[in-house]
Amino acid sequence: MPVLVMKFGGTSVANLDRIRRAAKRVGVEVAKGYDVIVIVSAMSGKTNELVGWVEETSPLFDAREYDAVVSSGENVTAGLMALTLQEMDVPARSWQGWQVPLRTTDAHASARIVEIPTENMTAKFGEGMRVAVVAGFQGIAPDGRITTLGRGGSDTTAVAFAAAFGAERCDIYTDVDGVYTTDPRITDKARKLDKIAFEEMLELASLGAKVLQTRSVELAMRYNVRLRVLSSFEEQSDTAGTLVCEEEEIMESKVVAGVAYSRDEAKMTLLSVADRPGIAATIFSSLSEAGVNVDMIVQNISEEGRTDMTFSCPINQVARAEQAMEHSRKAGALNFAELVADKDVAKVSVVGIGMRSHTGVAAKMFQVLSNEGINIKVITTSEIKISVLIDRKYMELAVQALHDAFELDKAA
Repeated sequence: MPVLVMKFGGTSVANLDRIRRAAKRVGVEVAKGYDVIVIVSAMSGKTNELVGWVEETSPLFDAREYDAVVSSGENVTAGLMALTLQEMDVPARSWQGWQVPLRTTDAHASARIVEIPTENMTAKFGEGMRVAVVAGFQGIAPDGRITTLGRGGSDTTAVAFAAAFGAERCDIYTDVDGVYTTDPRITDKARKLDKIAFEEMLELASLGAKVLQTRSVELAMRYNVRLRVLSSFEEQSDTAGTLVCEEEEIMESKVVAGVAYSRDEAKMTLLSVADRPGIAATIFSSLSEAGVNVDMIVQNISEEGRTDMTFSCPINQVARAEQAMEHSRKAGALNFAELVADKDVAKVSVVGIGMRSHTGVAAKMFQVLSNEGINIKVITTSEIKISVLIDRKYMELAVQALHDAFELDKAA
């Protein structure tokens, strides 16, 4: 039988009625002749509740026990989904991560998938099971302890199973009906895309789009897993949602595919750093060791042996960055006058594979922002992306203006 992977997020399994609705969708695919692997998240809000209990019980918690607690939400959903399918006379069985086994690293709360052996599940399909309902987000470490893959990890679980089993497709069911050119809450001109290239989706996900977890898109691109994002609340069809696929499958695409944003950014500037070989390595090694996720980096021109170094990071990591820099200064590894944090910034980006073969995108983007009186603080570019850091109060205006300027409300 061909294999199909279907993943249902928390809002799609938020209560028993929604689990029944999701189960009916699974039943439709079984009737088409598929063996189906269903990946489920915890019911909406349950993981937050479990995390809250852990933090209230033990503020400096043992990450192994954190994983044992927070992974339980997916176990409940998997069991209820399997029971619902059985009531529909669909042969189904629930699977926890250790039963597969989904083998991971031992980095609790942020483990990475190492291997998904297919023998156990394939044998059960051979014995008549039609649906395997797998608890997403969880696996098993080399020492046998339960691990979790980080928030949003059920998306990664789904793509990994699709790759391991050579699935025909991986359908991600969520509360939105596809991938949009930008956030519809910011502009009502946002348009749903029928198809988007892996690289574009990866950039959009990493730049703030919340539709898919970044790691899941990385996996899909590496193993060429056809991903489809669609709503669990709308009528099902073979053309519903947005297909995330190889660039070659998209006949004609616009220069810019979408506008992404992240409001939770901070701009950090080290003033008057000693300009010498290895200084950048010292700064960013210290930040890495402290777990600070650095994004945009700009170094000013050196004057009299001193320079300024600017970088961006998530706003909730500012204190950690400040602590890391101060620690390096006290240790004598770093010499600077001051560390200035600007917490009132946002990152806005335009993304598109068409930028590879078209010039003038940056010039147009900067002119649009200038016309709106928006000052650019930091700029970074890649082959298919241009990102700017601006004052947060102008973020929505920037997104709307760029969306209009690149005519993203119109199909290619």
